[in-house]
Amino acid sequence: MKNKPFLIIAAMLFLGVCTPGAVPAAWAQDAEAAVPSFRDTTLKLPRWAALSGEKTYVRAGPGLKYPIRWIYKKEGLPVEIVQEFDSWRKIKDWEGGEGWVHQSLLTGSRRAMVRSEGAEVPMRQNAGADAKMVARLEPTVIAAVDRCTPGWCRLEVEGFRGWVQRNFLWGIYEDEELN
Repeated sequence: MKNKPFLIIAAMLFLGVCTPGAVPAAWAQDAEAAVPSFRDTTLKLPRWAALSGEKTYVRAGPGLKYPIRWIYKKEGLPVEIVQEFDSWRKIKDWEGGEGWVHQSLLTGSRRAMVRSEGAEVPMRQNAGADAKMVARLEPTVIAAVDRCTPGWCRLEVEGFRGWVQRNFLWGIYEDEELN
């Protein structure tokens, strides 16, 4: 039963067995994790989105009553939507951090973030390792995704357009093709 910790806590509060402050912390965490699976859309999960504002508040649960866990200050940052509840989306970032944001703080515009171990990633004129290099992208650079083939994605970043090997990108599924 998914909602068992929530029901136990509710019953204890109703019967006066404990006060809200006396609920064991582990149970409270279980109750937060037991968010119903009410979905606002029929879009597939998981799916990609991007942060739409300069400041995005990430909460511990799907609602304003939940505390803010952290604040992203990077517009366009790609995130993965892993769960929905009403108008709230549970997102996952490139480091594996998860939290809830309101849908109004997300956009469906596709973005990708360069991920590499401290090395710059070449952006090429065409999809191919031997194509002319048009720029070098530093780790964590965020780019708009134009389209993707099995091994490469065409990106646009700060006036540069070119192709980057998709294994250097976070924000695109391995088998996903975009046209």
